[in-house]
Amino acid sequence: MEDPSSSKKQASDIRLPKHSISLIPEQGLVFFGDQIFTGTAYERYPDGIRAEEEQYVHGVRHGTWKKWFPDGTLSYEAHYVDGKLHGEVKSWWANGNLRSQSHYKDGIPHGTQLQWYTSGALLKRRTLNEGLEEGLQQSWRENGKIYNNYEAKNGRIFGLKRANLCYELKDEKVQFASE
Repeated sequence: MEDPSSSKKQASDIRLPKHSISLIPEQGLVFFGDQIFTGTAYERYPDGIRAEEEQYVHGVRHGTWKKWFPDGTLSYEAHYVDGKLHGEVKSWWANGNLRSQSHYKDGIPHGTQLQWYTSGALLKRRTLNEGLEEGLQQSWRENGKIYNNYEAKNGRIFGLKRANLCYELKDEKVQFASE
């Protein structure tokens, strides 16, 4: 079976302001006037800085979708194949730090999904298999302390979910924080 991301479809060189195209919900397609749109739709901030660009082929999102902050730095980037998210999706905080990194396969979250605090500290690491949690799932507070640490397997959860431990194990014996 051919990988959808290797599709030879490409957006044309036509570039139009986003307000000039429209989605026809009954057909699920984007049109320019009475024609199915193939090209790049864009938006700009009032000062002319680009705000958003998205590519369409035969009326559906196909290619890259990017968004920028008003200062011109990239805030979001995703890739679509035949109207579905496919491949890596990234977003950034206004300070330039990575905010999230996800992977999709035919529109379904798949693989490692990461999120960060605005400071750059890791917030969450999830592993998904066709949209469902599978494997080690972890979350941290901004100070680095873990608060979610569990294994998901066959729809069941093993471990601690949103736990605040007041003890730790030392040589496999419980040690309370006051000891």
